Amino acid sequence: MTGPLAGAGAVVTGAGRGIGRALAVRLAQEGARVVVNDLDADAAYAVAAEVGGTAVPGDCASDEGVRALVDRATEALGRVDVYLANAGIDGAAGPDSLQTPDAAWEQVLDVNVMAHVRAARTLVPRWLEDGGGGRFVVTASAAGLLTMVGSAPYSVTKHAAVGFAEWLSVTYGDRGVTVQAICPQGVRTRMLEEAGPLQGLLSRDTALEPEQVADAWVRSLADDRFLVLPHPEVADYYAARAADTDRWLAGMRRLQAKVDGLGS
Repeated sequence: MTGPLAGAGAVVTGAGRGIGRALAVRLAQEGARVVVNDLDADAAYAVAAEVGGTAVPGDCASDEGVRALVDRATEALGRVDVYLANAGIDGAAGPDSLQTPDAAWEQVLDVNVMAHVRAARTLVPRWLEDGGGGRFVVTASAAGLLTMVGSAPYSVTKHAAVGFAEWLSVTYGDRGVTVQAICPQGVRTRMLEEAGPLQGLLSRDTALEPEQVADAWVRSLADDRFLVLPHPEVADYYAARAADTDRWLAGMRRLQAKVDGLGS
């Protein structure tokens, strides 16, 4: 088998279901050797068996957990060539997420942002030392480009995830490290199913299957583009937001009013 992923050693976090599982399956189809990580050990082992990979269940967010994951993945693969930082949580906290307690904010920050920082902190020096490059892929969200109504922790941390990925690309892109951010809108996962009044809004431009997100990422390898947009219309929204931010925010407030009406 030939192609950019053939023979590559890949790690996917949060791969027990949803987008993570779809990424693991597609990696295996493309000839990669896959390490499957998830907090749910049973799910991790099930997906690893499905793709002929190695399960390394555990916490991919804590510093200790990230180091253990990378070390065990390196033992299994010989080298981690591709790291897909996919695990994420929404931090939903009821209708008024402004009142989300600090402990919940810290958890969402750990999983949605610091997990990426800690993984890069561990992997990038290894990649630079062996001179062989590496690919670091963050599953963010269109929320990280456009803002969203609903969970403040989710929206803020997805912005931060995109921002960290941008910084990583600027700093290490010319030193052989390829960085990408996958930013879908609605995807048919458990997170969407549990979105309540937001489900229709997130599905406004068609909710994709997780496999379609994985397909979009594989297609992006043809030019190693930074932003992977499984919903192409997000590019137009992103441009509109930058061109007239006040108009964009006014539109978002109208969406908020609709959601408020649905929840009343």
